[in-house]
Amino acid sequence: QVQLVESGGGLVQPGGSLRLSCAASGSISSINVMGWYRQALGKERELVAFITSGGYTNYADSVKGRFTISRDNAKNTVPLQMNSLKPEDTGVYYCYANEKFRRYWGQGTQVTVSS
Repeated sequence: QVQLVESGGGLVQPGGSLRLSCAASGSISSINVMGWYRQALGKERELVAFITSGGYTNYADSVKGRFTISRDNAKNTVPLQMNSLKPEDTGVYYCYANEKFRRYWGQGTQVTVSS
């Protein structure tokens, strides 16, 4: 079992920055990929970014050049640095972690970009 807890959401003005973090606990040695999805009101959940255990990263086109995902193996956290935020980045951000045959989800954290 893996437990995921997100933190760092909030309200920010357009052009501002936020840093989300996902803390993993439990059977973390079995995790091979961690990342972030987001879901805006009335829309489907979409992949934002992920990072593999080997450090490979991938981003949605809409966030490339603005968001950076990383992995702190010592702290078992996956931060998501979000810069140059836009109103369309608003939504609930969910951390996830993949084992070989199972995916775990965090509870989500709200990000609102508005003036």
